[in-house]
Amino acid sequence: MIQRRTVGIVGTGNVGTAAAYAIFNQSLASEILLLDQDTRRAEGEAMDLMHGQQLVGRITCRAVDYPALSNAQIIVLSAGASQKSPDETRLDLLRRNAEIFREIIIQLDKHAPNAILVVATNPVDVLTYICQELSSRPDRRILGTGTLLDTARFRALLGRHYGVDPRSVHAYILGEHGDSEVPIWSNATIGGQTIHQRTVLGKEWDPDTMQGIFEQARDAAYEIIDRKGHTDTAIGVVIARIVRAVLEDQQNVLPVSTRPEGAYGIDDVCLSVPCVVGLEGMEKRVDPELSDDERAALQASAQALIDSREGLTIG
Repeated sequence: MIQRRTVGIVGTGNVGTAAAYAIFNQSLASEILLLDQDTRRAEGEAMDLMHGQQLVGRITCRAVDYPALSNAQIIVLSAGASQKSPDETRLDLLRRNAEIFREIIIQLDKHAPNAILVVATNPVDVLTYICQELSSRPDRRILGTGTLLDTARFRALLGRHYGVDPRSVHAYILGEHGDSEVPIWSNATIGGQTIHQRTVLGKEWDPDTMQGIFEQARDAAYEIIDRKGHTDTAIGVVIARIVRAVLEDQQNVLPVSTRPEGAYGIDDVCLSVPCVVGLEGMEKRVDPELSDDERAALQASAQALIDSREGLTIG
């Protein structure tokens, strides 16, 4: 018997819809289940996707409630509140999103206790931590999109700088998906050639140029939001990448948000480190060797995340 691949998406705003489209367009699932407080919005998105079946293959898309997610192997969490006003603090917004996620986790633990959960809502690292705290499923089965998008942007910009396909660039941004994230220059390579402080493909290492490339990757979301009001397309592709790694048990090494469990002297927080992602979610951590400066910066990123949830009640 052929195993059905069922993907659930909770939250059909810009990010959830982009994820559904990427999963649909890549034919990663046999069934995509959309859930949203606005049932009519979810129904409309499901109908819209269904009409593309003739071009990508038979993929069932429908709007559902929580009980229908019982057959989902993987569920994407892209629900969440947006800022009510410029006066609303980050902690106030986090409190509202934490409450939303508390209700979601109650329902998912009841109806889909074995599904892998992929958190995409920002602040993704803190919400991944909250989900792990609230859910009865093992921590490895809850991961956040983390810095996979930042890393993709980083590699794309480095590829353009060196004139190579970004898929030939191996470089990571780790830590928080946010302002304290850390570029790992010590392990960055092209074709096995370390680029840090070396001339590669005729390009000399220039610290100012490299810092500019990192900052462009780190600040990309601000630039995109300034122009179009939100980001959705690339994060949708990132979510589809994680979904593929899980459903196909690819054992890919991806920088996703999880608990370091003491690695680099970091604990009790979720942030991005390279992880092996497969059928069980986050199956192993790679924990690459870092320079002293990178290790210190990663620890500072972890502390920034811990500080950001100060005053937040979980559970």
